[in-house]
Amino acid sequence: MTLAKRIIPCLDVKDGQTVKGTNFVNLRQAGDPVELGKAYSRQGADELIYLDITASHEGRKTFTRMVQRVAAEINIPFTVGGGVNELADVDRLLSAGADKVSINSAALRNPGLIDEIARHFGSQVCVVAIDARETERGWLCYLNGGRVVTDRSLFDWAREVSERGAGEILFTSMNHDGVKTGYANDALRHLTDTLTIPVIASGGAGSKEHFRDTFLYGKSDAALAASVFHFGEISIPELKSYLRQEGIRVRI
Repeated sequence: MTLAKRIIPCLDVKDGQTVKGTNFVNLRQAGDPVELGKAYSRQGADELIYLDITASHEGRKTFTRMVQRVAAEINIPFTVGGGVNELADVDRLLSAGADKVSINSAALRNPGLIDEIARHFGSQVCVVAIDARETERGWLCYLNGGRVVTDRSLFDWAREVSERGAGEILFTSMNHDGVKTGYANDALRHLTDTLTIPVIASGGAGSKEHFRDTFLYGKSDAALAASVFHFGEISIPELKSYLRQEGIRVRI
């Protein structure tokens, strides 16, 4: 029996509010992150991801309080990320009530952090987010919320992440982010065919068919989306009902 595919709303948090952009820029407000999370939990989301997109020192304090509020109000697993640079950050967020922690730039700068988190807290806690853009030189990874290109290949880095003990990978295609033309299924298929850990698809959801396609063709284990949920374009119950009709196993 295959595992059920997961639907994961993503909430980017800036100054205590949920925001959403296109291609990582042009942010607009989408509502209170705790209230949105409660609504998604009631609608049947499988998990939530909260990302502190401006993780300054002051923002971290604000974000930690928000994580505590989410943990008190929501009964589904949730992952938090943004500004996680050391074990103390992981401990702080898990202590606030998070189930998993996502790392991105810090892992690229210090790959050993993945090993440390897996060793101290268990692989299931460690989600490595990879922001990558397809270029003339292939898929390249980016740092700092998509602002700084590296020379790391998406596929090489994903393999190293898996070998170091990450529990799953959250791959966001920067080419597809917010433009609602579908997920990067060819790249996702390559990842899912070559890795033994789950891969979450991110970037490009605009219709129910896009979710179907990333599960069928990209072989993604989970699909993340933001604006289609935040702005009421797709409801989670109708999405899951549609996926069931398409023969895709989801929890309802």
